[in-house]
Amino acid sequence: MNAVSNGLSILEKYLAIVLMFSMTVVMALAVLFRYFLNSPLSWAGEVAVFLLTWISFIGGSLGLKYKAQASVTFFLDVIPVKLRKALLIIGYVLMLLFMAIVLYYSYSWVFSSSVLLQKSNNLQIPMWIPYSAVPFGLSFATVHLLANLLGIMREEEGE
Repeated sequence: MNAVSNGLSILEKYLAIVLMFSMTVVMALAVLFRYFLNSPLSWAGEVAVFLLTWISFIGGSLGLKYKAQASVTFFLDVIPVKLRKALLIIGYVLMLLFMAIVLYYSYSWVFSSSVLLQKSNNLQIPMWIPYSAVPFGLSFATVHLLANLLGIMREEEGE
């Protein structure tokens, strides 16, 4: 599972780089066209929002991979190691249960007929494309959570 998580993280990093670069270019062009050419790009804001949504879900998934979320660990730092690992395992199981529920509803939502028929205002692209950021990002995050959970469980077996 760790190899899958590592492979996904490489893909996510490159995808995030491309998306951030694209968003930078779109926003720079929007400013250039609006203030220097007096011809604003009507689609730039919509593209920026879609790109930012994808970047956020990909970045959130990478944050879970590298355990980079803000956390207060005072309690975990003062309890015995075995209890700490048990609490971490319980926390990961709860996060995976939450992910399973949210993934179920996000896939149901993206594949619903109302979303499949909906088009964006300016670009007229199907809305399932930008909305797919939610299930994709959460699917990647679930893989990373599973890999981290298995890593914690392997550590416990090693003790």
